[in-house]
Amino acid sequence: MCEQHAHLQPTTNPYSPAGRQAKRTRVAPARPLRIALVGKGGAGKTALTAMMTRALVDSGRAGRLLVIDADPALGQLSALGAKTRHTMGQIRETIIRTARAGHKDAKLELAAKLDYMVFEALSEMDHFALLAMGRTETLGCYCPVNDLLQDAIEKLSGSFDTILIDGEAGLEQINRQVVRQLDTLVIVSDPTSRGLETAAVIKQMVDGEHIIACKKLGLVFNRVVGNEALLKESARAIGLDIFGFVPHDEQIAAFDLVGKPITSLPADSRGQAAVRQLVDTCILA
Repeated sequence: MCEQHAHLQPTTNPYSPAGRQAKRTRVAPARPLRIALVGKGGAGKTALTAMMTRALVDSGRAGRLLVIDADPALGQLSALGAKTRHTMGQIRETIIRTARAGHKDAKLELAAKLDYMVFEALSEMDHFALLAMGRTETLGCYCPVNDLLQDAIEKLSGSFDTILIDGEAGLEQINRQVVRQLDTLVIVSDPTSRGLETAAVIKQMVDGEHIIACKKLGLVFNRVVGNEALLKESARAIGLDIFGFVPHDEQIAAFDLVGKPITSLPADSRGQAAVRQLVDTCILA
């Protein structure tokens, strides 16, 4: 079981003016890392992904880092203080409109520049890159379009050492449009029975239905206020290892309320310290 232990000492905030000016050495992991966060809506995946982004940057061991916002709500834009010119959903709509128009030359031209369009959707930040999936307006599966986008994203992903995915509730979108295999799947749950029920369903989807391949699966309890012993017992009952506990942090709630980037939390943030420990012991170990 990979649980939170000692409090890590705060490191320099790379998002502060001093941190941006400091020379940081980025060491790539021994092998590419693919990490995704999933869970029920409202469990705090967006904030947790942003804190994990900062922890990975702080560690200096993530190499070239790509954050993928697979949630149509695009919450990572405010959580990371980022902007994007295009989303993958918009690119998907462009492909569908072109296909419906039926112009052969236009289709060929679009196919030739698809990889470039995906690259253009990438937002380069100081210490990481962000790719936003976004929402789509067109109904229907359009599996060939999704396959094209998945292939383009996987080509782009090859340029990064670590990929961190903020997933939509459930696993279907990750399996369909982002990456086919994961190193670590983090199930995020608030300390409620509903969160645990969702975690149990996700575990069944992974272990029983094999909807996605992952090497390591674990649970993170978010916004915890005591009751850790009971939470441990509840996780044990559904057969999930615990990666860590992230305490309720009023600073995170305050930042969320006013739309301030979660990555600019002060170094003494209890939530950020817990996530830093989680990344160090369960993701990068």
